[in-house]
Amino acid sequence: MGYFVRVELGVNLFVEDLNPEGNKAIVFIHGWPLSHKQFEYQFDILPAMGYRCIGIDWRGFGNSDKPFNGYTLDRLADDIRTVVGTLQLENFALVGHSTGGSIAIRYMSRYNGYGVSQLVLVDAAAPTGFSAETANRYLMQALNDRPKMMQDVIDGFFFQYITGPFSDWFFQMGMQAAGWSTAEVIVLLRDETLYEDLPKIAAPTLIIHGIHDKVIPFSQAKELNQKIPNSQLEPFKYSGHGPFWEERDKFNRLLTEFIH
Repeated sequence: MGYFVRVELGVNLFVEDLNPEGNKAIVFIHGWPLSHKQFEYQFDILPAMGYRCIGIDWRGFGNSDKPFNGYTLDRLADDIRTVVGTLQLENFALVGHSTGGSIAIRYMSRYNGYGVSQLVLVDAAAPTGFSAETANRYLMQALNDRPKMMQDVIDGFFFQYITGPFSDWFFQMGMQAAGWSTAEVIVLLRDETLYEDLPKIAAPTLIIHGIHDKVIPFSQAKELNQKIPNSQLEPFKYSGHGPFWEERDKFNRLLTEFIH
């Protein structure tokens, strides 16, 4: 079921909450510039295994409200904390992909991992996000031809072959975002880093990363593994930036084994 959670006056986040009576909750934080729908191939499977799956669209993206401001890691982490409090979640697994991984890391350091029993970082945009060169190119496109930017994002996203209809689906997901939020998060990925957050992560952490990732290089996953105290790294040999789809069976298996 889907509903909205108010995170501040005039700003409501869309939450997809599948199998609310499940015995273990998994909270999914999507990547830029997508929405919770990117995890369709987890939501198809995991609720039937008894998990409660909660997908949150960040402000500015998906079905959530799209205010003109609030696109910092602190604010985005605060939004997640508000949803966690509103839903009274505890002992849940937190899964963050790409920029969602950055938000999850900031949540862990800023709120002492409140309620999180396990952290899963999927091709996380950390400790750094975009290089200045990449960011400035995307920013230029976002402000002048956002559909072209989205197509470029898709073209570099996957290592596996994707069909035209699949590409169209991903494209529409990205275009659901607002132009201003899309641009603001590019700036965030260029300017914010997470070096100081990493040693503060106390929960057991699983790092999943496609070795062919052209968006966030695999070397960054190794760095996270070194700097996050209780972490393990699982390389995905046949994935780019989207192992949640490219190797979905393996992804779902490792995720549930780790949480168990």
